[in-house]
Amino acid sequence: MRTLYLRNVPDTVAERLERLAEREGLSLNALAVRELSELSRRVDNQALLADLPDLGVGVDAVVSGLEEGRKAR
Repeated sequence: MRTLYLRNVPDTVAERLERLAEREGLSLNALAVRELSELSRRVDNQALLADLPDLGVGVDAVVSGLEEGRKAR
């Protein structure tokens, strides 16, 4: 496992993170690792979306369908 050192963290950010960690019963380190883990999962989103098939449905058709559905309510 690697060790990361964060520098130049604004005081207000550090204070908010400390309060959040305390409220959730975590150490600041555990909170930071959890949040960075969640954030890092997003890096794969673009590849996942690129692998989806193109169904040939345009944005206009989707918007029209939504509007029709809302009118029907």
